Amino acid sequence: MSVLNNAKLNTANLGFPRMGQNRELKFALEAFWSGKSPEDDLLAVARDLRRRHWLLQKEAGIGVIPSNDFSLYDQVLDTLVLLGATPARYGSGPVSLGQYFDMARNSAQQPALEMTKWFDTNYHYLVPEWSAGLHLIADPSKAVREFEEAKALGIVTRPVLVGPITLLLLGKSVDGSSRLALLPRLLLAYKAVLEALIAAGAADVQIDEPVLVTDLSIEWKRAFEAAYAELGQLPVSITVATYFGALGDNLQLASSLPVSGLHIDLVRAPGQLDEVLATLPPEKTLSLGVVDGRNIWKSEFATVRSLIARAVAVLGQDRVVLAPSCSLLHVPFDTAGEDKLPSGLFERLSFAVQKLGELRDLATGDEAAFAANAAHFAGQRGGASSRVQQKLAALTEDDFARPQPYPDRAPLQREALKLPLLPTTTIGSFPQTAEVRRQRAAWRKGLLDDAAYESFLEAATEECIRRQEELGLDVLVHGEFERNDMVEYFGEQLDGFAFTRNGWVQSYGSRCVKPPIIYADVERPAPMTVRWSKFAQSLTQKPMKGMLTGPVTILQWSFVRNDIPESETTFQIALALRKEIADLEAAGIGVIQVDEPALREGLPLRMGDYAGYLDWAVKAFRLATSGVRAETQIHTHMCYAEFETILPAIAALDADVISMESARSKMALLADFRAHGYPNEIGPGVWDIHATRVPGEEEVRGLLLMALESLKAEQLWVNPDCGLKTRQWPETEASLRNLVAAAKAVREELVGR
Repeated sequence: MSVLNNAKLNTANLGFPRMGQNRELKFALEAFWSGKSPEDDLLAVARDLRRRHWLLQKEAGIGVIPSNDFSLYDQVLDTLVLLGATPARYGSGPVSLGQYFDMARNSAQQPALEMTKWFDTNYHYLVPEWSAGLHLIADPSKAVREFEEAKALGIVTRPVLVGPITLLLLGKSVDGSSRLALLPRLLLAYKAVLEALIAAGAADVQIDEPVLVTDLSIEWKRAFEAAYAELGQLPVSITVATYFGALGDNLQLASSLPVSGLHIDLVRAPGQLDEVLATLPPEKTLSLGVVDGRNIWKSEFATVRSLIARAVAVLGQDRVVLAPSCSLLHVPFDTAGEDKLPSGLFERLSFAVQKLGELRDLATGDEAAFAANAAHFAGQRGGASSRVQQKLAALTEDDFARPQPYPDRAPLQREALKLPLLPTTTIGSFPQTAEVRRQRAAWRKGLLDDAAYESFLEAATEECIRRQEELGLDVLVHGEFERNDMVEYFGEQLDGFAFTRNGWVQSYGSRCVKPPIIYADVERPAPMTVRWSKFAQSLTQKPMKGMLTGPVTILQWSFVRNDIPESETTFQIALALRKEIADLEAAGIGVIQVDEPALREGLPLRMGDYAGYLDWAVKAFRLATSGVRAETQIHTHMCYAEFETILPAIAALDADVISMESARSKMALLADFRAHGYPNEIGPGVWDIHATRVPGEEEVRGLLLMALESLKAEQLWVNPDCGLKTRQWPETEASLRNLVAAAKAVREELVGR
């Protein structure tokens, strides 16, 4: 039975992947950055991708197609440029392409904008810098140009903008001034952009305000009312898009905004529908986010049909729009060509192109499509196996805690490792050169046999160790030349994981990741890293770090099965890593790093939900790491994160050493660690590895002195912000040489006091 009474519901897309089916934008960007192709070639690739993507959405039958969702780097940076809200240090007036990329990637003169995660996704955005003296002179040219490009194809798009309140909240004040004080001037810039779009023929716009699913103070709620009282006066239909959670206590606010429509996420928060239907004013349309924009599984039409039917019954068909839960930026492009997956898995997958098809089928109520979907889900068996459930049930409290507390472990570790004050190390990976990638590709294609590839990796590993010894680093790493990706490498060796050929997703800029798919129970059939760590340790007398990716990060950076709780899958991963850590320790590795850069990004968007998530996330890390001797030093690493909200959880991890990215923020996060009285050791990054510039010795020394204002010397480690996989050897060696020299200089100053 159709819920549509033989009429088609309208459909809308909130955003589409930018990179292209074959990552065309990635390669065009990198060719431009390296000087191998001119600006015109890059812009031509971008125009062609936009054209193809608009036509693809039109051919899929999508009624409302977005524009201005395309970006050469990041949609938040694009919004800053549109509004003229870029920091003065990058120049004034219209932003050139060179200035645009300087803000994203650094220049010889200026550090880039900070980067952090977009809500609880693995996408990174560039953090706006707000100041009282910020000049806000709108430049709507990008949004207008792309709207007109689509119009020339016969497609009248709905331009997408990051909303003013979300933009303010996601930024930081760099001069101590109030972000809210900027709102009146910011709204003038928004109005200028919208007026330019209206003049170009835009009748509808989508304004993304995902902060409406987060905790908002009274001041920010009032800011919403003030902002949309202004914007709502313009002669254009505005749909406010919310996603990644339920509106909750912001529902009345969102419903009352003087706009034409509201988009809600019914994948993350299906339970909010009835309350939204009861609250929505009669003049507004409701966009139902019923197709998952965050994961790669097919939608279960029976469940979605029920949601649609309830909305249509209350609002009528004309006021209901079907859409993905959020932008499709977060999923791969197309399942076409994925012919190397485990039996039965391909049929379960839906990437961006397939999700457009799902929207079409749901909107038309195609009975054949619904019947096929029902048959598919009838054949799926969910839940973990009884064997895995028994393993998890057998865990006791002792499995989640190290036998001795950190104050008792620390002296034993210092005696075993014999490290100097302010020990130097790196985060794990070293440059993956073109030759490394070429050899790996040849081996994967069968053009290089196992013995030849192993010989190459051994030589690369030994060269890396010799370079580190020459540089004077104290704790070495093996360089990870055998690894393609910090999650994929482990997933390839664990049961329960599958890998696509072309399931790439943008992480930031040109950086794409190919998340594994966790589709079944996770177990470790054999050691994964011991061979390379043991080989590397045999080449040096210095301590060698074993390098692992943590259970929460493996979960967060994978597409995860949705038939059991995420906590259960994470514990399965943790048990597999616990075995690996025991084998590393038995092989003589005394320092083991378990990276958890995704711990913060997995945090729920509402503070009331923090405790439940942090409880199982911390337990998973401790389950993985608590089986070692007191003398074995456990490190962890975290990336761009606002740590102040989760410092008790970070302390509860009970890692002996935590390293983190802090060079761009000038050690600002350490004040929170000091205020919390964090007792263990910390390696705040002193080199921003996402930049091409080499930090000087005095610059690093200055950062270390800043760090010592918050930390005791015995707590401080010296390291880069992150792994060095994406850097080149010349800048790596120059930067590490300055890092080691600065550490020695400060060490001597401390000893001489």
